[in-house]
Amino acid sequence: MKKEYRIKKNEEFQAILKKKKSIVSHKYVIYYRNNNEHLKVGISVSKKLGNAVVRNKIKRQVRMMVQEVFDKTQKRDFIIIVRNKYLHDSFSSNKDNLEYLYNKINKRMD
Repeated sequence: MKKEYRIKKNEEFQAILKKKKSIVSHKYVIYYRNNNEHLKVGISVSKKLGNAVVRNKIKRQVRMMVQEVFDKTQKRDFIIIVRNKYLHDSFSSNKDNLEYLYNKINKRMD
């Protein structure tokens, strides 16, 4: 995922979280809002999930899932918060769950 599609700054995270539009599963919490530019995604992984090596692996996996699942032509911001149950399932199962939530968000926004 290119850097222009990432949300890094705390102010951007807080602005999206303030809107309080979210969807929840046992593996993820996804906050979203419309924007005027292009798709932007921020990923948050808690220290409770493991050490830095584990957290970076999770972020790499989620970025790959986003690249495969999300439509880059959309003008939306997403914050993906990974929960503990993520560690107990396979990559494909986690990807299916993310895709399900993404489709559910698209139905809500249309």
